[in-house]
Amino acid sequence: EAEAEAAEPAELATGAPARNKLMPRMDISAHWHAFPPVEVLAAASESELRELGLGYRAKFVRNAAVKLVAAAEREGFESGAAYLLSLRSRPRPEVISALLALDGVGPKVADCVALFSLDQVDAIPVDTHVWRIACRDYDTSLSACRSLTPAVYERVGDLFRRRFGDHAGWAHQLLFAAELQQFRPFLPPSLVAEMEVARAEEKEAKARAKAEKAEKAEK
Repeated sequence: EAEAEAAEPAELATGAPARNKLMPRMDISAHWHAFPPVEVLAAASESELRELGLGYRAKFVRNAAVKLVAAAEREGFESGAAYLLSLRSRPRPEVISALLALDGVGPKVADCVALFSLDQVDAIPVDTHVWRIACRDYDTSLSACRSLTPAVYERVGDLFRRRFGDHAGWAHQLLFAAELQQFRPFLPPSLVAEMEVARAEEKEAKARAKAEKAEKAEK
């Protein structure tokens, strides 16, 4: 067994088929490249990034990289990567503020990056699924909110943080997954039934609101 384990790195080095069944189609004999450092992205032109297939995102990627390099220099870090890693030890509001300063980054993306990459385990990315959970299970009055303003967005996150504490972000991920159709078979039937009733009620409420709006428009 020890000999087999020792042989595996040699197989990888020679390009032999990988044993990892999770990636059966991965061609490890191909040439792979590391993601470029922030400084390289900042030095590239928008046209160069477009030629690599980034399309309209090229402008946002380059501008974000330029801002990261500037932030690193301003705060005395040796690289943009070092600056980003420093955010792991800072308070969540400060981290979110720093991420929102980057081009193309909104509240949800900032919370995703904070939660999954920067050790901010109480960050709550809010999308349609999370909004539905909050309205259905934690605060029905949220349904009266007409749009997801910054104040309402923070209110939804606080609902999770008050309930689940310092690791609310991970609780949020489990609840998010439970909302997805592919995970329904793993849930208790009674819970699925409750979710279906809530979804039907939500559809009825939307239909009533739409009918009332149409009726007012006719008058």
